[in-house]
Amino acid sequence: MAAERLTQAAEALGHEMKVETQGSIGAENVLSDNDVGRADGIIIAADKDVDRSRFAGKRVLVVGVAEGIHHPEQLIERVRDAPVYEGDGGTGRGGGGADAGGAAPKGGPGGRGGARGVVYRALMNGVSYMIPFVVVGGLLIAVSLALGGHTTPEGLVIDSSFWRSVNDIGVIGFKLMVPVLSGYIAYAIADRPALVPGMIGGWIANTGELYDSKAGAGFIGAIATGFLAGYVVLWIKRIRVPRFVRPVMPIIVIPVVATTAVGLFFIYVLGKPISWVFEHLTSWLGGLTGASAALLGVVLGLMIAFDMGGPVNKTAFLFGAGLVSGNPEVMGMCAAAIPVPPLGQGLATLLRRGLFTQQERETGLAALFMGFFGITEGAIPFAAARPARVIPANMLGGAVAGAVAGLAAVTDSVPHGGPIVAVLGAVGGVPMFFVAVALGSVVTALATVTLMAVGEGPPARAPRVPVPAGPVGPPAPAGPRRPEEVLSGYLTGRTVKVELAAGRKDEAVRELAELLAVTGRVTDVDALVAAALAREEVGTTGLGEEIAIPHAKTDAVSAPVVGFARSSEGVEWGALDGTRARLIFMIAVPEAAAGDEHLRILALLARKLLDAGFRGRLLAAADTEAVMGVLGEIG
Repeated sequence: MAAERLTQAAEALGHEMKVETQGSIGAENVLSDNDVGRADGIIIAADKDVDRSRFAGKRVLVVGVAEGIHHPEQLIERVRDAPVYEGDGGTGRGGGGADAGGAAPKGGPGGRGGARGVVYRALMNGVSYMIPFVVVGGLLIAVSLALGGHTTPEGLVIDSSFWRSVNDIGVIGFKLMVPVLSGYIAYAIADRPALVPGMIGGWIANTGELYDSKAGAGFIGAIATGFLAGYVVLWIKRIRVPRFVRPVMPIIVIPVVATTAVGLFFIYVLGKPISWVFEHLTSWLGGLTGASAALLGVVLGLMIAFDMGGPVNKTAFLFGAGLVSGNPEVMGMCAAAIPVPPLGQGLATLLRRGLFTQQERETGLAALFMGFFGITEGAIPFAAARPARVIPANMLGGAVAGAVAGLAAVTDSVPHGGPIVAVLGAVGGVPMFFVAVALGSVVTALATVTLMAVGEGPPARAPRVPVPAGPVGPPAPAGPRRPEEVLSGYLTGRTVKVELAAGRKDEAVRELAELLAVTGRVTDVDALVAAALAREEVGTTGLGEEIAIPHAKTDAVSAPVVGFARSSEGVEWGALDGTRARLIFMIAVPEAAAGDEHLRILALLARKLLDAGFRGRLLAAADTEAVMGVLGEIG
């Protein structure tokens, strides 16, 4: 979607652009050396690391995929002012989602670059690389259990050597996913030297035996080691060393020192509290067995859904497993809560597909399959990407499922969960078990999409015609548009000039600024002129096809205002196609409104100005009334 929006915006603004995408199936439409050499700038709108070494010496603007979707024309403006990448072997990182759009625009105005916070970008990078391990490991385990598994008092077991081997391969995938998450978080922060300490730190976090814990720290511990490794490496990089030592720093000194520091810190500093929490949670749960079944179910559901394989989850699971023979109702509560996070997240990707990236939607289908087989880890990619939204939603659904199972006295005679145990006959009270799972999954799905919609806003929708997709402003008034007032009332007959007197760009800008001043919305004509000409210095607003749209964001205006003038001779505006501007629109907005109205007005104008017939009617209009009649077509 980001690639499509960038292409549309470039076309509408008269620029040549080639867009390379790096989605879940790999890179497509790859930029050649010649493409990069000809480009005025590079836009990296990405959710994961993109190798920037090929862009050395070019202006590079790095943003998240969401920016490419919501503000493509802004990016095209900003890239001409972006810093020149010096080629230090780094990577370009973006924010939100898993698709990556790399764009090399040719020509176009500029602005100032920027990217989302490094913490979010690093987290998304780790999640992007972790997802294949989750999917492969989870599906192999699920298939092996489905085709070779059966229930015993010890749980679901596999007797067939073939399916046991398939299961073992899947388990390896699950073991690797946590170190990969940690390693690529660190890599996103400090590049290649941080990869080894990040991965080894993640392995240590996930291996509880190293710090006397019955359960490792799971993906939350991996997130901690990833950031710790990344910032330790950054700190070491800043240490001045003799010149002869520098060549071995990234391949020997930094990885060895950082790996040792991160590993020992986790084992001796972070590991002990984790072990302590595990022991005391188990004791606390033992004290709840006399409480009401619903309350115990809520607590176990919250714990199961919290970290999906981490110490809190394992504490609840092992507590239930330990009571299978004497009190199977406790395991029944756990069994109902176990599949809720993956089922709920998978259902969420089906309910509101537009809130998720293509890679997340694919992962959602796999999560549904894993949820059926009681593989809670299927929800980890969603929780790691958006912990503040997904984890509470998972816990809410887990609590509902646990409470319903507790009230209904659902039992589970094996230490495993998910619908598979009911299908294989290990569950007592099967109808209510499925009711509990279904209610919990629906609650999680609804809570997830609600929290995402509130926190991130609705996704941008594709425009009906190829024009920039800027932010949506206030709705147009209902009913037929009045011919004396267009563009939400910002352009009126008073701000139209049928024949421009000026012959030069600076003269035309001043003439249009004075025209806008008649509305009373311009508080300082000179300041408005200065702001518009400063914008022209950054890059021409001559779009070609005899069109120019000078614009300014300045407090020299009190409210948005638009003017239009024609020039029979045309004004040289520096357009790429060499045409002189005969149709000139001037947009002025106060700084406070710049983020919305400026782009919305540009988008409305671009949509109509792409139409050669519209331009012809505008040039042929005999007087102001006729001009306003043509401009009234803008919607």
